[in-house]
Amino acid sequence: MGKKKNFVLDTNVILHDYNCLKNFQENDIYLPIVVLEELDKFKKGNEQINYNAREFVRELDEITADCRSLKDGVSLGEGLGKLYIVVDNLPSKRVQEAFMERKPDHDILSVADKLLEKDKETPTILVTKDVNLRMKARSLGIPCEDYITDKVTNVDVFQKENEVFEGIDSALIDRIYSSKEGIDIAELGLKTVVKPNECFILKSDRSSVLARYNPFTHSVGRVNKSKHYGIEPRNAEQSFAFEVLNDPDIKLVALTGKAGTGKTLLALASALAQQNEYKQILLARPIVALSNKDIGFLPGDANEKVAPYMQPLFDNLNVIKRQFQASAAEVKRIDDMQKSEQLVIEALAFIRGRSLSEVYCIIDEAQNLTPHEIKTIITRAGEGTKMVFTGDIQQIDQPYLDSQSNGLVYMIDKMSGQDIFAHVNLVKGERSALSELASNLL
Repeated sequence: MGKKKNFVLDTNVILHDYNCLKNFQENDIYLPIVVLEELDKFKKGNEQINYNAREFVRELDEITADCRSLKDGVSLGEGLGKLYIVVDNLPSKRVQEAFMERKPDHDILSVADKLLEKDKETPTILVTKDVNLRMKARSLGIPCEDYITDKVTNVDVFQKENEVFEGIDSALIDRIYSSKEGIDIAELGLKTVVKPNECFILKSDRSSVLARYNPFTHSVGRVNKSKHYGIEPRNAEQSFAFEVLNDPDIKLVALTGKAGTGKTLLALASALAQQNEYKQILLARPIVALSNKDIGFLPGDANEKVAPYMQPLFDNLNVIKRQFQASAAEVKRIDDMQKSEQLVIEALAFIRGRSLSEVYCIIDEAQNLTPHEIKTIITRAGEGTKMVFTGDIQQIDQPYLDSQSNGLVYMIDKMSGQDIFAHVNLVKGERSALSELASNLL
C-alpha cells in the first residue's frame, strides 16, 4: 500500500468519474471549496458531465450526512481515508507571485501548495486531468499526476495488424476449407495463444486461410469474403470485421482503426444485411465538434440541431445507397426503414434511460466517451440486442480524454477474452489513396 498520501482533487476528475472518492485506498482526499463551486455550474443539463456532477454531490451529501463539522474530516468507509473540504481560498504566496490572475485552477494550486507546507511528513499530490494545470504545478515543484484509475497501460493492440501463424500443416488448412464447422482448436495448438473470437491468418508452405476461433464450438473456422448490402471487403481485416459483425452470438463488437479504414461503413452494411433479425437499427454518436469547438447557435427542433453532428453517419448511409441503382429495391427499403424509424440516426445523449431490446446498435466515435459513459450505454442493452462501438483512438476531441483513458480502449481492455465480445483492429485505409497518405504522414 506504501506510505499514506494526501490527494487534492481537481473538478475535472469528478466530472470524469463521480465514484472517484472510492479509488484512493487509505489515502486522504482534499476538496478545495472552489471545486464544489465549479461543480454547481455543471449540475444542470443532460450531458454525462452534468449527470456526474449531480451524482457526486448526492454521494457527498450521503457521506457527510451524520457529520456536524468537516474540520476534522469525514471517513470515506472501511479501508479508505478521510475526506476534507478546504474552505480557505486565499492564494498561497508562491502561487500568487507566479500567477497574478485569480482563477479556480490557481486556487486549487494554492490548496495543494499550503498542504505541502503544513504537512511536510505526508506526501501531497494534486490529481488533475488538465495537462496545463499539471505543467503549472510542476513549475512550482508541486507533485501532480493524472487520474489513472481507469487508464489502460497497454495500447499496442491498437497499432498491430492481425496475427499470422506460419508453418501450419497443409492438411489442416485443407480441412478448414472443406469443413463448414472448421476444426478443433486443439489440433492447431493455439488454445493458449488466441482469444475468443480472435481472427487471424493461417499459412502453410503452399496455402493460407482467413480464420476465426469460435469459443462456443471451440473450433477454428474459415472466414469468407462475402458482400453485404453492396459492400464488399477490400482486405483481410474488413473480412474479419464482417465475420464478427454478422455472428448473432457475439453481442458486443469493437472496431478500431484510423480514418478511412471503413469501421462505420462495415458496421452499417452488416446491420442492413441483418435487418430482418432486429426490430431496429440505431446509429448514434456523441455530440463533440472538431477540437471541441462549438459551431454556434443552430435553429430548428432537436433533430435539426444535431443533424450537422450526425452528417458522417448519413454520409456512410449514402455510400451504401450508391452501390445500387436509384430505383433499386434496396434503396427504397432503406428509405422506408428511415420513415418507419426502423433505421434511426440520432445523438447519443438520447439513449440515456432507454432499454434497447432486439436492436442493432452502432455507436460511432466511441473514443470520445468516458469509461462510465460506455458502461451506461452497454447497460441499456436488452434481450436480442447487439452493440457495435467504432472509433479511432488517435482522434480524440474531448479535452480530458487520451488514448489510454477513453471509454473505447477501457471497454476493450476489460471485455477482452469474453465469449460474447470481439475486437477487430483495422489498419489499412480504403477510403482513398489521398486519405491513406494523410493518415500515415500528417
